Order: sequence, then structure tokens, then C-alpha cells
Amino acid sequence: MKKITIFLFLFVSILANAQSYTLSGKVVDKNKQPLAGASVFVKEIKKGTSTNFDGNFSINLQKGSYTVEVSFIGYTTISEKITLSKDEEYVIELQTGSTVLEEVLVSAVRVNADVPVTFSNLSKKEIAKRNLGQDIPVLLNYLPNVVSSSDAGTGVGYTYMSVRGSNGERINVTVNGIPYNDAESHGSFWVNLGDFASSTQNLQLQRGVGTSTNGSGAFGASLNILTDAVSEDASAEINNSFGSFGTRKHTVKFSTGKINDHIEVAGRLSNIYSDGYVDRAFADLKSYYLQGSYTDENTLIKAITFGGKEKTYQAWEGLTIDQLKEDRRQNPYTYENEVDDYNQNHYQLHWNEKLNDNWSTNIALNYTKGSGFFEQFKEEEDAEDFNNLIVDGSDVIVRRWLENDFYVFNFNTNYKTDKINLITGVSYSNYTGKHFGEIIWGEDLAPNVNIRDQYYFSDAKKTDFSLFAKATFDISDKLAGYVDLQGRFVGYQTAGLTSKRKAIDVDANFSFFNPKFGLTYKINKNNNLYTSFAVANREPNRNDFENGVTTHETLNDLEFGWRLKSENIKLNTNIYYMDYKNQLVLTGALDDVGAPVRATSGSSYRLGLEIDADIRLNDYFSIRPNAAFSSNKNRSFFITRDGVAEPQALGKTDLSFSPDVVVGNIFTYKPLENLQFSFLSKYVGKQFMSNFSSAISDNDVLDSFFTSDFNVVYEIKPTKIFKSIVFSALVNNIFNKEYVDRGYYYTFDDTWSNAGVTTTVDGAGYYPQATRNFLVGVSLKF
Repeated sequence: MKKITIFLFLFVSILANAQSYTLSGKVVDKNKQPLAGASVFVKEIKKGTSTNFDGNFSINLQKGSYTVEVSFIGYTTISEKITLSKDEEYVIELQTGSTVLEEVLVSAVRVNADVPVTFSNLSKKEIAKRNLGQDIPVLLNYLPNVVSSSDAGTGVGYTYMSVRGSNGERINVTVNGIPYNDAESHGSFWVNLGDFASSTQNLQLQRGVGTSTNGSGAFGASLNILTDAVSEDASAEINNSFGSFGTRKHTVKFSTGKINDHIEVAGRLSNIYSDGYVDRAFADLKSYYLQGSYTDENTLIKAITFGGKEKTYQAWEGLTIDQLKEDRRQNPYTYENEVDDYNQNHYQLHWNEKLNDNWSTNIALNYTKGSGFFEQFKEEEDAEDFNNLIVDGSDVIVRRWLENDFYVFNFNTNYKTDKINLITGVSYSNYTGKHFGEIIWGEDLAPNVNIRDQYYFSDAKKTDFSLFAKATFDISDKLAGYVDLQGRFVGYQTAGLTSKRKAIDVDANFSFFNPKFGLTYKINKNNNLYTSFAVANREPNRNDFENGVTTHETLNDLEFGWRLKSENIKLNTNIYYMDYKNQLVLTGALDDVGAPVRATSGSSYRLGLEIDADIRLNDYFSIRPNAAFSSNKNRSFFITRDGVAEPQALGKTDLSFSPDVVVGNIFTYKPLENLQFSFLSKYVGKQFMSNFSSAISDNDVLDSFFTSDFNVVYEIKPTKIFKSIVFSALVNNIFNKEYVDRGYYYTFDDTWSNAGVTTTVDGAGYYPQATRNFLVGVSLKF
């Protein structure tokens, strides 16, 4: 009997110790407002969850003692020991950290799950896993409905991205709330931001019109970048990576940490070099980042400068179909110094002030200086094309220069209570630019002509003034409203000659009103629905004016979405309908400097479904799939061909460079806390490079492609010298696919080969991307 009693006692004790209990609670800020998406992590079992829309969380644990870490971006992380012997429920209050003031830098252009806008966030930790030298567009390639590419095929140098079929000229980019897009071309030249990912704290990609922002209007997406936050502790970091095609990246970073609890100085120096997949398409990118900051409980003053110098060999001409078949790595350029050489430096000053628990303000100043040229060899040129500075039929080497200055002033206020979040702002920018070409060598110069004489010149000025007010507010316990009203006033003047020695005399002014409205409905603690309607207007860019386009374009964007957030699943699903008037679509052709040519398409639309998820299968495996299915059409497209003056109707045609299907996935296996394997896949459907839907020939088609990458990250935490040693490896295009993800298409009327009969013929160019290639790196953190 005694043995039975002992056995029963031991059996009951084992059952009691093995029993599962629930650790639950709510994470709030000091105003008792819930923090949705806060991380709750149990260190001993390496298991965690995140809070739902009401700030609630729940984890099942066995009886025992645990260290629970709670964190949320912008708040001080707390770590507490708890002993669990029954169901426990806690209210956890996080205190604001200095990074809350950092977030004010981008609060005017950022959104959260309470706002009816479709978006994706990418944190510094996620960026670092694949940050081995490739540019930001390539690092964003696995976000929903994003397609990235590069001239040299390696993701280094001139790189590009499109979102929902809209290219970079239609994607608004801001850095700390300051417009980054070039004021004249509207493009974002990532080649001037070498290794900028190493100085990025986090970024947000909003698809569609999004929220009101500074600079050129968002017609497909907006990308908001926040640079490095103030570091509490002193640190240093050395990163080196090497890979295929002579690619290498060297980065040195440092931070003093907070000196006397208030002042920090931090910086970065980087050099990235790659020979390129395409022959001789090298990129040499030198860059820097330096910030000094002062912080106290309510104030952040931050002075930032960043920039650098790029030198890249030209590869924007692409290959013909015959050249692609013959040798996909060849480069048609043969002149040894056919290079792009450009310097760009940015200077920003930010002052964020928290006035009280409800009010905060932000003042920002910016100055950007750019100067550079590209050099080109030309054979047997006509003297008239060079202002008769050369003898007719001579060879010549020219440099085509761009020098510009860009000033920005931003001021924002934020009023926030438990019922309303109101942000108002004003932004003013002033841009001046000089475009000119000079002869640096001529086989036979005209009399009295000197080297560096200019053969064309034009100057430009652009002013951009905008003001906005946006608010999210509670209508009921479950329903919240959103209103965003923006007025934008643009003036653009330029005079002189283009590089083709054609007059460009523009004096245009635009006044835009861009309203946005939306609703968010909270179904329960894990689900919400949102809908929004937004209007955006956008002025033509310099190339459009050169091509005779003077009409602005208008977009009406309707979005409807569902967000699910549970312990192991985050799911975002949205339907969009983007209706355009006078959309400036890519014709498929390039101008003489490789910039895309656009034309007004009249009436067009983009209708699509986007799905992205983050699914935690268990403690070791997770998947992050996304898919976009869309229909992108010109409603009634016309062309002029075969020498006939009357336009011919093609009817409904596909919008150029707008794939109907874009699918991606990241499969992650994490067997240890310090070891992670990721398998990344991307499928992009067929694209048309023109708006003709192959009405003339099949040369305007880019075939669909499927690529996969493999990424490994392993971290060691030594006890001496280094805080951390991180080894990273990335194999791009692991299955060695030969694919083309970008190209161009053009037509011209030919009367020579048809005995006086004018016939429209076509041509095309293609940008081959690299076959299997790798990058490996090591990061030493002190």
C-alpha cells in the first residue's frame, strides 16, 4: 500500500509539473493605449508571439520560471522574470524610448494598421540578412507586387524597381520625410545611395496612392526610408563581403553611444565594387553617412549628411535578340571610358519636439548638391548636331553634364489623443539645374574651337509647395475614419536647348487637390477590414515636356482590404482598382541617355488582388508567401503606322511593363537561435514592352521567369573582443536560370527597304540578368 501511495504521489506531481498554463495580458503605452504588433518573447524556450489589434497576447507554457521580453519599435524593451504555476494575466506598460522621437521624422508620411492604406514594413534586422552589397530595389524584391532589375545584371550600380507595374518615376521616395526623387526626371537614382541599406533603420512601402507625402505624387507606390536611430551604447562594426563577378563590399560603422545621456555621433564609410555580369559593366560606389544628435526626454535634434560618388560603365543600351543568343554577357559599348560619373551629397537638419502628451512638432531642412556627367564616344557625326564645333563627319568624345541644387523645408505638427490622431504639415522645395554638353576631344575640330566648348545648354527651376492635414479618428468602438486632404502647387520653368539641340522652353504651373478618405472596421481582436478612396495628380517630367506632353495625369485609387493577426498567422489581403486619366505610360522606347520615353494613353486602369502572409508553422519553420494577380489595360489605344497620318485603333491593350502575375515566397528554417536558412522564390509573369499587345510583332514581349535565392545567416557571440560575429551567404539564382526581366521596344517608319512604301518596323533591347552567383560576408561587431 505504501508503494502505491508513493507512486500516486509521484504521478500526480509529474502531472502537476507538466500541466500547461496560459500567460496572457495586454501591452499598452503610458496613456493606456494598446500597442498592436508588440513582441512578447520567452527566452528559455525561444518561443514568442505578438500582440493583436487590441494589444492582447496569449502564450501556453508549462509550469516553471521564465524570462519574458517585451519590445515594440520606439519603446524601451523590458525583460522580467516570472514564475508560472497557474494562469497569469498581466498589463505591461512600455515607456517611450528615444526612438519614438525618431519615428516623428517619418510620421507625416508613415501609416500603421489603423490607417486604411496597403503597406509593408521592413526592419533593419530583416534588411541585414541579405545586405551584402546589392542595392535597395533588389533587397525589396520579395515584397508584394515588386519587380526589381539592374543594368549590369548583378543588382549593383544602376538598379530599378516597379510596383504594381508602375516604374521608379512613379514611386515617391522620401528619406526621413525629405523627397528623394529627382525633381525634373521624377526618378530615384539608387546608384547615388551606395550601401544605404547599412544606414537604414526601417522602411515602409505603401502600394497605391498611399498617404499624402512630400515631393512628386505617388502613382504606384511610395517608399519611406528612416535612417539609423540614435544608439544608447557605443559600438563599432566592420562588414566585408565578396562574391561573383568581382563584387565586394567594405563597410565601417561606429557610434559613440549617448555621451552624458544626450549627445551621440555615428557614421559609416562604404565602398562597393562589381565588374558586373555584363562585360565591363563595372560599378564603383563610394559612400558615407554621418549623424550627430542631441536627445532628452522631449527633444531630438539630428544633423545628418550622406552621399558619395559613383562611377559606372554604361550598360543601358541592352542587347538585341541576336546578340542575346550569341553572347548574353556582351556589351555593345567599346570606348574604354564610356562611363557615368556623378557626385551627390545630402545635408539634413531635423528638430523634433514633444510639447506635451498630446502635441509634438517636427521641423526639417535639407540641401542636396549634385554634379556629374556621362562620357560618350560618337563616330562620324554631323556638325550641326554639335553646334558646328566639329568638322562634318568627324569622330568626337563628349561629356553631358548635370549640376543641380535642391532645397527643402518641412514643418509638421501631430496632435494625438485616445480618440484622434491629427497630423498637419507644409513642405516647400526649390530646385535649380543646369544641363550642358561639352566636347572633350574631336578628331577634327572647327576653326577657333577649344576643348570643353559647350554645344548645348539649358537651365531649369522647379518649385513645389504642398500643405496637408490628415486624421484618423474613432467613430465607434469598432469603426475608425480616415481623412487626408492635400493641396500641391508646382511651378516649372526651363529654357535653352536639349542635347539634340532642340529648344526646350517651358513655363508651366500646376495646382492639385488630392483628397483621400477611408474607414477601418475592427471585426474582433484579430481581424479588421478597411476601405479607402484616394485621388492623386501628377505633373509631366522634363522628358515628357521634351516630347511635347504638357497635360497632367490623374489617378483615382479604390482599395478594399482585410487584415488578420493571430499568434502564428499574419495575413493581408486587398483588392485595388486604379483608374487613370491621361496616364503617362512607358512607350517601351528609351531616349539617348537611356531614360524611358512616355506618352499619354488617355483612359486606362489597373485592377488587382494582392495577398501576403507571415505564417509561423512551429518553433523552427515559417513561410512568408505573397501573390499579386492583376489586369492592367489601356481602354482604347491608338497608333500611327505605315506612314498613314490617321491613327489606327487597337482597342483594349495591355499596359506596358505590367505583369498580370507576381508571386514570391520566403521559406525560413531556424534550427538554432543563432542560425537561419532561407529559401526565397520569385515568379514574374509575361510582360509587354509596348502598349500594342504584339499588334506589330512579338518582339515586344518579355517572357515570364522564375528565380530562387538561398540565404544563410550564422551568428557567434564571443565572450571577448567582439560582441557578435555574423557570417552571411547568399546564392542568387540558385538554379542557374537564363532570364531577362527588363527591356525596351521601339518602332520607326522605314521607306528605304520597301521601294518607297512606308512601313512601320520595330526593334527591341533586352537586359540579361546574372545566372547563378554568390555573395559571402562577415560582420564584426564591437
